[in-house]
Amino acid sequence: MTSCMRPYCDLIAVRMLLLLLVLVLVRSDSAENRCLSSLISTCEDCLRRGPECAWCSQERFLDGAHVSQRCGSVSDLRVRGCEEAFIENPNVKVEVNATISSTQVSPREINIHLRPGGEATFVIEVQQLERYPVDLYYLVDVSASMQDNLDQLKTAGLALSHQMKEHSSDFRVGFGSFVDKPVSPYIDVHPSKLLNPCSDYEVHCRPAHGFIHVLPITQNMTEFTRVIQEQRISGNMDTPEGGFDAMLQATVCQKDIGWRPEAKHLLLVMTDQPSHLALDSKLAGIVVPHDGRCHLEDNIYSQTTTMEHPTIAQLAEKLLENSVYSIFAVDQVQYQWYEDLLDLIPGSYVGRLFPKASNLKDLVVHAYKKLLSDVELQIGLEDAQAPRFWVNVTAFCPNGSTVSGSTKCSSVQPKQTVFFKVTVGMSCCPAEGGDQDVLMSVRPVGFNESVTVRIRQDCGCGCTETGRCHDDAGPSACPTETDVCRADRSEPVCSGRGACKCGTCVCDSSRLGNIYGKFCEMDDFSCPYVKGLVCGGHGQCVSSECVCLPGWTGETCDCPASTESCVSDDGLICSGWGKCVCGECVCDDSRRSGALCEKCPICDSSCQSHWSCVNCHLSNGLGSDAYQLCNRSCAASSVEYVDDITELVRGKYCLYPSSEKCQYRFLMDLASERPQLHISRHPVCVWSRRYFKTFLSAFLLTVTLGIGMLAAVRQLLRARNCSWRSNPEQQFERSPKDPSYVPTTNEKTITYRSDRLPNHPVEMHSHMPKMLLSDAWQ
Repeated sequence: MTSCMRPYCDLIAVRMLLLLLVLVLVRSDSAENRCLSSLISTCEDCLRRGPECAWCSQERFLDGAHVSQRCGSVSDLRVRGCEEAFIENPNVKVEVNATISSTQVSPREINIHLRPGGEATFVIEVQQLERYPVDLYYLVDVSASMQDNLDQLKTAGLALSHQMKEHSSDFRVGFGSFVDKPVSPYIDVHPSKLLNPCSDYEVHCRPAHGFIHVLPITQNMTEFTRVIQEQRISGNMDTPEGGFDAMLQATVCQKDIGWRPEAKHLLLVMTDQPSHLALDSKLAGIVVPHDGRCHLEDNIYSQTTTMEHPTIAQLAEKLLENSVYSIFAVDQVQYQWYEDLLDLIPGSYVGRLFPKASNLKDLVVHAYKKLLSDVELQIGLEDAQAPRFWVNVTAFCPNGSTVSGSTKCSSVQPKQTVFFKVTVGMSCCPAEGGDQDVLMSVRPVGFNESVTVRIRQDCGCGCTETGRCHDDAGPSACPTETDVCRADRSEPVCSGRGACKCGTCVCDSSRLGNIYGKFCEMDDFSCPYVKGLVCGGHGQCVSSECVCLPGWTGETCDCPASTESCVSDDGLICSGWGKCVCGECVCDDSRRSGALCEKCPICDSSCQSHWSCVNCHLSNGLGSDAYQLCNRSCAASSVEYVDDITELVRGKYCLYPSSEKCQYRFLMDLASERPQLHISRHPVCVWSRRYFKTFLSAFLLTVTLGIGMLAAVRQLLRARNCSWRSNPEQQFERSPKDPSYVPTTNEKTITYRSDRLPNHPVEMHSHMPKMLLSDAWQ
């Protein structure tokens, strides 16, 4: 089954690849033809197509063509003959106002010009100071369950003040309290419980309240201690408290709270319960959304029973707008609930508060250091304008890391600087009121300095003001003759590709491309294409032939007429070793390569390649003038004269045959980038008679040695033969297993006698190897 499924899977893969290829081609074609549409009738319509589209307002441009042909890319319009002065193409501009002084955030004001589809990039610099003045506002939940923490605050607050002075140049504190909205079902509305919510426990409590501002920001710690000692607990019925309601009032009521503009603002929220959210107010019949404004009357939140709780987004916006850090010191049970808010509220910190607030001092100091070490950027844009813009931020942190799409750097130390690269793009123009500027705020969280970005939307054209964005069709009577629509009397009317109306050619439309020209003789599809552009983008297509623009040549106008690209550093064309053809070097010597024919690994390694250089120096007498006279012949090497060339060790020795009987020696050193030639001043001359004597001596010596060796070998053989004959038994005793044993041939005469024969002995000769005789003897 697996083998059967494999062809099916391969077919699916092929189809997916083909589909992907089609999508890529469609997207590419869409991008190229974005400026080409018969629906384009005005300059504004053209610019709205995208940043690559431009409009030509030149009179008599593309005679006979549809008005939509005035829209195209800048390069396309230039090729078609539109002069630069008549091309409407608003450029993206970034203008920085450096006159506004700042100590932490710069620049403070930026103006950018954007067109539909365009984008602009600028850099914002944020620097942390070594010591800041700090304003800390205690916002304490005074419900009955917080009694122990409230008692501990009376002593912990003073210790925290002394501790924070080590990290701040001027530390000040304030105080406020909250419980919940004093309406049912959050509290008991029985008359006796309104005045004393704790009457059932025989404890005198204060009435429930949404938020009471008790002590403005002050550096008088004696007054702060007195206020804390006077605080009493209160009570409510449900578990959540009205913390967000109180936080928003403590944030936006800057004058009442006493926030200093130059200080770091810390809002410390101490509670053991979660907070009510916006829709919770409907349980009490409160349906009016919070307006995000300050509503303190006699330091009491006056709209607590008429307005809903703020949303988390609304609270985060006000904290950022007023440069307030929020610190949640909460009970262990509620820690997770508040931790989930950190991603929703920029510049916030949550810490576990131990029983009786025993760790309050360390918690606040650690929170302050952590919040200060995190530098985060927030972008603000009007809700109505936000869908038409997009923003991308890249953070360059002091530790060397670069995070694209991130607006935050952590572990930033005092006096360190963080850089943010911000890119703003505009997708489209507004339906109405395109000339109105759009304001965008770029604010580091917790900083009292921000950047104002003013976006100017370039959705109009300059030619619109003069009313000359295109030619007007004249209402006068039209001539009937058609000769004015012919390039020549022998040519058809409008080149056979249009109709003559009112003495002007109106060119036909074609699915292949555009037809234009006074006589419809031009188009952008019947000429060769180079790199996707007709005539290489450097000419016009006239009567199916490319008419090149100045500076370009060739059948397809893709060859630059200038030889500047072929000039080497020494001012020579192709280093003097080639010709410049179509803007590229064609080397004369096949051994050479490189863009300027400057490379030839094997040219300088042979002796003969330097003969012309050596010959030039010899012809000029090896004098000082030869260095200048031989620059052409020795362009690739440096030359030096020496008296004794044998003293040079590194390099390759070469000979140059200067005459029939003399040669000059030179040494070729290729160790450096440029070959060095060391030419000997003294030639080496050799006579022919000396060659004959040398040959004769060598011949006679060889013959003598050969005869001597033959005589020695003969003498050795004779001595060995004599030694065997003098001691034959010793020879037979040698074992055939002896490695020095060599079989020999022996002769022996054997005589058989029955009677005494006359003097005619019978002789028999037996030839046998020594080894066989030895075996017989044994």
